[in-house]
Amino acid sequence: MPDISLTMLIVLCLAAGAAGWIDAVVGGGGLLMLPALLLGLPHVPAAHILGTNKAVAIVGTSGAAVTYVRKAPVNVKTAVRIGLAALAGSMTGAFFAAGISSAVLRPVILVVLLGVAAFVMFKPAFGTGTSGQPVTRARTVTAIVLVGGGIGLYDGLFGPGTGTFLVLALTAVLHLDLVTASATAKIVNVCTNVGALAMFAYQGNVMWQLAAIMAVFNLAGGLIGARMALSKGSEFVRGVLLVVVFSLVAKLAFDQWNA
Repeated sequence: MPDISLTMLIVLCLAAGAAGWIDAVVGGGGLLMLPALLLGLPHVPAAHILGTNKAVAIVGTSGAAVTYVRKAPVNVKTAVRIGLAALAGSMTGAFFAAGISSAVLRPVILVVLLGVAAFVMFKPAFGTGTSGQPVTRARTVTAIVLVGGGIGLYDGLFGPGTGTFLVLALTAVLHLDLVTASATAKIVNVCTNVGALAMFAYQGNVMWQLAAIMAVFNLAGGLIGARMALSKGSEFVRGVLLVVVFSLVAKLAFDQWNA
């Protein structure tokens, strides 16, 4: 573990807990935890920061996924299929990431996110209930190929907001309510995080001692977030979703301005 003050360790643990809560409710916890690690450990190589972030996040995500599966009507089989497609997409995206400039992607993602925010704001019924119709085979295949593979590819290429995009896409394609979509997204996230963490661990880019301490807080945040989402319902998730989307827009706009 790097030389770190007790005060900074406490700050990182609190950030991990908050990130776990955000991730469990609607995704996007990396918007908080990754910058916290980068700012708190400025002299640590980026690869070690990314690897440690994954080691922490997978614990909270797994805890939230188990909580959701036990209490929400999640189709685990479909979620795992989407997750495996996302894993393949993420690995493909990571392979090509070196040849793509994030400066090109930022404006595109900004426009998409603003469109998403407008849609969710002006469609208050979006994700507040299911369609009541059975999910067709065609929609399931679309979810596996486009949601899993497509968003997984984005995750490997760029990354920010992947969990949020998963929730929105699963709601739209499979006609899930936001709580069930968030639950399904957690299972998909576990699949993609396993692959990423395995690669980081193989390369020796994980600070395991720090990750273990932060993971305890991340797990607590994830469990609390999942239970709150289950008890408060889709309207609560929708409100958090809008906050996360606008936060992501602000971050990307800031990065673009300072590029």
